[in-house]
Amino acid sequence: KADLQVEKGKLLLEKSYLEAQIAEYKRLLHGQKRERFIANPEQLPLPFEAPAEVKEVQQRTLIEQQEATKTKQKRKHPGRAKLPEHLPVEEIEIYPEGDLSEMVCIGKEVTEELECVPTRFYIKRYIRYKYAPKDKEGKPVIAQLPARVIHKGIPSAALIALILVNKYVDHLPLDRQQKIFRREGVKISPSTINNWVKRGIECLEVLYQSLVNEIKNRGYLQADETPIKVLTSEKKGATHQGYFWVYHDPFEQSIVFDYQATRGYAATEEMLGDFQGYLQSDGYAVYEKVAKKPGITHVACWVHARREFSKAENNDKARAQQALVYIQRLYAIETKARDEKMSPEQRKLLRLEKSLPIINEMGKWMAKEQKKVLPKSAIGKAFAYCTNRWTALSNYLLDGMLEMDNNLTENAIRPVAIGRKNYLFAGSHDAAQRSAVIYTFFA
Repeated sequence: KADLQVEKGKLLLEKSYLEAQIAEYKRLLHGQKRERFIANPEQLPLPFEAPAEVKEVQQRTLIEQQEATKTKQKRKHPGRAKLPEHLPVEEIEIYPEGDLSEMVCIGKEVTEELECVPTRFYIKRYIRYKYAPKDKEGKPVIAQLPARVIHKGIPSAALIALILVNKYVDHLPLDRQQKIFRREGVKISPSTINNWVKRGIECLEVLYQSLVNEIKNRGYLQADETPIKVLTSEKKGATHQGYFWVYHDPFEQSIVFDYQATRGYAATEEMLGDFQGYLQSDGYAVYEKVAKKPGITHVACWVHARREFSKAENNDKARAQQALVYIQRLYAIETKARDEKMSPEQRKLLRLEKSLPIINEMGKWMAKEQKKVLPKSAIGKAFAYCTNRWTALSNYLLDGMLEMDNNLTENAIRPVAIGRKNYLFAGSHDAAQRSAVIYTFFA
């Protein structure tokens, strides 16, 4: 009988785990992608549904508000947005038809229209004249050509820049750009346009290496990584899962993308091998291993902690929402510091006065509640995520320059996520690293 009880307990645990997984997959498939939580910071949510009569009153009030909104007068249109002053103006004067000799002009009406000229190709033809001494002594002379991105190549710097912006900012793959050019009668082979992109990015590699050297010596870095598929030559049509490792310096707001073929610890050696200072990241084990080096203080990300509790709302709504309220109160303090434009010193003092008591209270609450939940349940995993990283999550209190989360780095990664849905993969490991170079500067 005892064995049956143990087996029953295991099955119930597995059932709870599978139900949480199914709920998470449904949320990813059908639910909102943003993690939105609204609550009164001073009041914890109630762990039960509202009574039927309260729901009825709320529903009736909502219907009345909707009806009242329909009867309101339409708000007056604020007017047309003013056109930018920096744009060139082409004036077209239009006079009435017929004989105007017996009439006098009494005024004019001005109408503005925003015009656009589609991409216009034209040929720049450099004609350099040669001169030779009249006495035929000495060498002939000729003017130097202006500097060019590709020696003896036909594309201008502006054309190469346009192609790069189209691909890496506006997410237009090169084959689509070729079709656009073809509509204008400009036929460029795939190999040629690929070579233009390659040579254009190679011109920036000196600047890229300079930025890499600078950012490695900063005392505070945020790090994250995102996958990129890469065609490999070993097997036709096969792709390799490579990664863009992204490093953000919040002080200078500079970003470096570094392509690596792996997501393992070795991928961090180039950027973090000699790093000293604050390293902020999510809970990925590689970052935690790097942070164990002497001279590095690990700062964890509160957005990832909040995300774990958001996932657990379907599993244990009361506990999940209580944790979310604690986190919301911490972010309210950050909003106050930002709105009042506090200096780092002021922000540190505010955090020690207001945030530290909330963190201590939340830590005690989690230590007590974690013992009451199943470790493999969604809420159990959320508790474990935070308690295992509690020191790193609290380390943002050490310096007013530190951020609470890694959001700035995740924002820099978003263009890559959109772009790879369009161009699908990089042609080689070298091409992926060139993409890292240009993503760095566009970021």
